[in-house]
Amino acid sequence: MEGIEKIKAAREILKCSIEKSRELGVEISDRCWRLESCGQRLDFLAAALRNLACKCTLYKMSSHDFVRAIGPAASVVKIFDVICGLENSLSTDDPSHDISAYLTTLKWMEEALGLLTDNCKLVVSWLETSNSNSSVAESWYVVNVNKCLSILRELQATEERFRAKGGALMAALDKVEIELASLVTDMAPLSVPLPDVIQNVQAIIDRLAANHRLEKCMSIYVEVRSSNVRKALEELDLDYLEEISLTEFDSVLSVEPHIDQWAKHLEFAVKCLLDTEHRLCIEVFQKAAFKDRCMDCFAKIAVQSGIHSFIKFGNTVTKGKKEAIKLLKLLDMFASLNKLRSDFNRLFSGRACGEIQNQTRDLIKNVVTGTCEIFWELPLQVELQRPTSPPVDGSVPRLVNFVTEYCNQLLEDEYWSTLIQVVEIHQGWNNESFEKGHLLNEMQNIIRVIEINLESWAKTYEDASLSYLFLMNNHWYLCKYTRGTKLGELMGHEWIRGHEDYMEYYETLYLKESWGKLPALLSEEGLVLFPGGRAIDRQLVKKRLREFTEAFDEIYKKQSDWELCDKGLRWRIRQLVLHVVVPSYSSYLEKYTPSIEFEVASTADHHTKYTAQTLENMITCLFEPKIGKYGSSTKCTELNGKLSNSFVTNQLSSTPAAA
Repeated sequence: MEGIEKIKAAREILKCSIEKSRELGVEISDRCWRLESCGQRLDFLAAALRNLACKCTLYKMSSHDFVRAIGPAASVVKIFDVICGLENSLSTDDPSHDISAYLTTLKWMEEALGLLTDNCKLVVSWLETSNSNSSVAESWYVVNVNKCLSILRELQATEERFRAKGGALMAALDKVEIELASLVTDMAPLSVPLPDVIQNVQAIIDRLAANHRLEKCMSIYVEVRSSNVRKALEELDLDYLEEISLTEFDSVLSVEPHIDQWAKHLEFAVKCLLDTEHRLCIEVFQKAAFKDRCMDCFAKIAVQSGIHSFIKFGNTVTKGKKEAIKLLKLLDMFASLNKLRSDFNRLFSGRACGEIQNQTRDLIKNVVTGTCEIFWELPLQVELQRPTSPPVDGSVPRLVNFVTEYCNQLLEDEYWSTLIQVVEIHQGWNNESFEKGHLLNEMQNIIRVIEINLESWAKTYEDASLSYLFLMNNHWYLCKYTRGTKLGELMGHEWIRGHEDYMEYYETLYLKESWGKLPALLSEEGLVLFPGGRAIDRQLVKKRLREFTEAFDEIYKKQSDWELCDKGLRWRIRQLVLHVVVPSYSSYLEKYTPSIEFEVASTADHHTKYTAQTLENMITCLFEPKIGKYGSSTKCTELNGKLSNSFVTNQLSSTPAAA
């Protein structure tokens, strides 16, 4: 089957070749007929001129104009003969084989046609003057001169025919345009082409410009080069540039991955593709006659390649909802644009790129303005979350975690330096003085608002011990997870030490309010029946053990759902609880219930529900986080280190601070 398909394909190729050969045969036959007709007329013209010259001499006729016309008329015959040869070469030669030789032939043809036209005009003028001065007796002279004039006028129209649509010269120029498109296509978009290619392209442009085809030439160049750039960009899958749309109610979280792509793709388009096209335009159109068109050409390539789509996408992002994640994304966008600033200024300078300049300025303005609006509103946005409820388990609220991590991220050198630059630009636009201290104060204000929120939330708990645990939990978080960070450096050592003190203070209150009440239930008062005796009131012992067990169970059940989000804090509090509860309980059992076998299960005869070891095991299981629930209002996960930036970024739009 494969062989049959190849035979069919070969047959189709042969059929096409035969058809083209027929068309070429008809064209050659037509040209031969025209050349033969012109040759006959030229033979007549040459013979007629010689005959007239001889008769004028024989009859001693004095015609100064005619005598002057004989030399140029003979030249006309020779020039046309040359034109016929050049026409044959232009019609049969392939420009791609040797474009330099073809352009030379084309130039000779243009010069020959111009010379033919000029000589024909001169001879016709002289013969017409000579003819008008002849007498009636010389009618034979007039008749022959008129025949010569008819032939010369037809030859004079040769250049017009050649330059008309379908004419030999126009056909040759069309072939040169096709070769121009081929050469321009071969210029690799990611590298500078060989000098000889540039030279050939320049030569073609010169020739086409000389024939009033500069606009067509530039149109071909722009279309081919912009098509090359578009093909290179299509491999990057840039559909998102046109497909994405945002309103002031839409979160930029939905397009976050595309923003990162946009920065990389824009840099590639500008630094690799358009930079190459800019250099090519300069090299190709470097002649003084074309320099003013160089940037026009490049501007069209940039536009047709899709530079406006990149700018449009950037403006789309700036229209999204005002939220914390948008601030970081706008800073990323500004950093990308600032990185390309020198490239934009170099590539898109001048009047031709005015539209690109204006759109880029608008994008930068929107990015700068949007960044500043969100940044200055951050403390207010955090404050607006104060009426919300704190976590029911006393854990660190998502807002606290988010704000500390977000501020740390914002204070990192990359973001912070960009933010300073953006705010300074914005202040300059508004004729306001810029002070770095204002930014630092604003960052501190955000944390101060969080601290106020914590105090407000703590008051909403009905259980005092849970309120103390909540404050202990959050003060521990603020001191531990800001120490050694940019935020910790900003807030200062005294601030961190203050949170440590608060943590210890609320730790003491927490223990006193909850577990600290248990030892008092195992009071030894009244257990000895007689003064100085050894008899023990076993019923009272049992009662106090029962009361202790019931109180322990109540506390344990209530606090089993409470969480401490830090491993170190959990260990610390467990040890403190163990120190408060287990020693007194163990001592009580050993002292007052020596005859009771320590069993875990309670029976009618045994009133000891827990052993000391059982209490220790139960306490060491308290305050564990519920895996996978971090960030909700009720659960949290282990915080054994700083959260990654990717985690924070993924939480930005959903956090209350970004509302």
